[in-house]
Amino acid sequence: MARRRGARSAALVVIAVGALASACGTPSGDALAQRACAHVDRSLHLYREAQQTRDPRQALAWRNQALDELRAALPLAAQATSSSNGQWVALETTISESARVDEGELLVALRQECAAVDNQQGETAPGAPPAP
Repeated sequence: MARRRGARSAALVVIAVGALASACGTPSGDALAQRACAHVDRSLHLYREAQQTRDPRQALAWRNQALDELRAALPLAAQATSSSNGQWVALETTISESARVDEGELLVALRQECAAVDNQQGETAPGAPPAP
């Protein structure tokens, strides 16, 4: 009987250590939001480039790339929301709206949401182009 208790205790310790180790490898909600905003910043940059070019084919290509960046940001924003008790739900919601409306309608909100992320972190998102 004592042997079973010891084996059970050892198994619980192994499970607890495994759970702690896996939690350490999970990025925080803030880090995930920052990664999402790096994609958003690239998207905003590409969208701005598309608006400024006179070549319609190049404009379309940049708009498509901008949308791809928003699509890449969405799962990160969703993970950030679930990792931080909903703190980043506005960021996730704004990015998800890109499936329904043109990015041009979301520019102000996207900038504001990512500014909140930057303010939370005290720095700009890694890999982000300079702000307009």
